[in-house]
Amino acid sequence: MQQQRDRVTIDRVTKYYGEKLVLDDVSLSVAEHEVVCLIGASGSGKSTLLRCITDLVEFDAGRISLDGVSIHDESFGRNGLHKRVGIVFQAYNLFPHMKVVDNITLAPRKVHGIPREESEGRARELLALFGLDGYADSYPEQLSGGQQQRVAIVRALATNPEVLLLDEVTAALDPELIGGVLQVIKDLKGQGMTMLIVTHEMGFARDVSDRVCFLEGGRILEEAPPEKLFSAPEHPRTRQFLQRIIEAGRL
Repeated sequence: MQQQRDRVTIDRVTKYYGEKLVLDDVSLSVAEHEVVCLIGASGSGKSTLLRCITDLVEFDAGRISLDGVSIHDESFGRNGLHKRVGIVFQAYNLFPHMKVVDNITLAPRKVHGIPREESEGRARELLALFGLDGYADSYPEQLSGGQQQRVAIVRALATNPEVLLLDEVTAALDPELIGGVLQVIKDLKGQGMTMLIVTHEMGFARDVSDRVCFLEGGRILEEAPPEKLFSAPEHPRTRQFLQRIIEAGRL
């Protein structure tokens, strides 16, 4: 069996905000087609790590590579990294004055030079694929929160990224809307998308991930396949965290 190559490699990354240590010597690799979920309490460094991967946040030490090449390498060009790595935040960040199709095609057209007809065709195909056929000419305010979040995912996919980063994409949604968004992510996994996901949805992390990493204080304290981490965690802090999740009825 051929071994999967590492798509994203995080090597001893450290990040401070002022004097506060947010990421403490973090190392992690994500293989091609692999789905890795990051769990842990708020403030443990999960979201900051995703922002470092996309170079939205500068880190103080370490190296992050895509297919073995540093994300700061000149070979990526000005926008090359953001074409290959898509990110979706919990706030949809859709432009309210622009139609859905224009929100989706803005980056492909303006940043990557894809002709309007081609980019709009791709956008409408993706919208149909994720149950949003007929909404291309709507404005964000005309959509539900779950629909807007799906549009945000479609927008991230519009440049055909090789890696998709998802940062608490269900956190702002009403409970009845969460299932639809999670199903979209499961569908992406079925299509082989490489993903790194920050989530508080423990059942979802258990079902969709190939590996789960538990973060505390900016460090990865434990990583394991979901069936092992959720059933027999080794680190005392992981056990404590999951026990509280179970007591809250969230696992």
